[in-house]
Amino acid sequence: MHLDTILPAIGYLGIFAIIFAESGLLVGFFLPGDSLLFTAGFLATQGIFDIKVLTLLCFVAAVAGDSVGYAIGNRFGRRLFRKPESFFFHPDHLTKAEKFYEKHGKKTIILARFLPVVRTFAPVVAGIGKMKYKTFFAYNIIGGFLWAVLLPVSGFYLGKAIPDVDKYLLPIVGLIIIISILPQVISVLKNEEARKHIFAFVLRPFKS
Repeated sequence: MHLDTILPAIGYLGIFAIIFAESGLLVGFFLPGDSLLFTAGFLATQGIFDIKVLTLLCFVAAVAGDSVGYAIGNRFGRRLFRKPESFFFHPDHLTKAEKFYEKHGKKTIILARFLPVVRTFAPVVAGIGKMKYKTFFAYNIIGGFLWAVLLPVSGFYLGKAIPDVDKYLLPIVGLIIIISILPQVISVLKNEEARKHIFAFVLRPFKS
């Protein structure tokens, strides 16, 4: 996606909606949050956005989205994830977030911000696990700031510091996407059963 073209068209409201949806509405797990935030920050150097307004809106959207995700998990729990054939509420998404919780504990609320898919379902798992809301909210504030404020600010200052950085925007965004999904790719490749499925899929055309 050419975010530098899309973001000016959707404006502040569109960016708010995307960050909010990816943070806690479950159906937003496929949205490009990391690259969107960075690109929006870069576009602020061109006068398309005001960096102060942008970071405030993104922060509020991230924190509010996670709070909604927590409420969904707390109220509806595992009932949403009982159908294996469901695309949006597939049990695998929940399992992935649960495993991340087991490894990293409460700080998952912060760390998950930087992991696609996991960041969408982490607050849901917190709600399902009945984490105290005060505890959740404290980590939510920290994670929301580190992700929704520092990423656009990074894009803003990089745009200010490097002449003609727009020529390199696509590779930079591509690198951000790769870095964000790399931990999950490594995790999948470490799993023997997952590796077998991947190799079977790749080799299928050669066996026919």
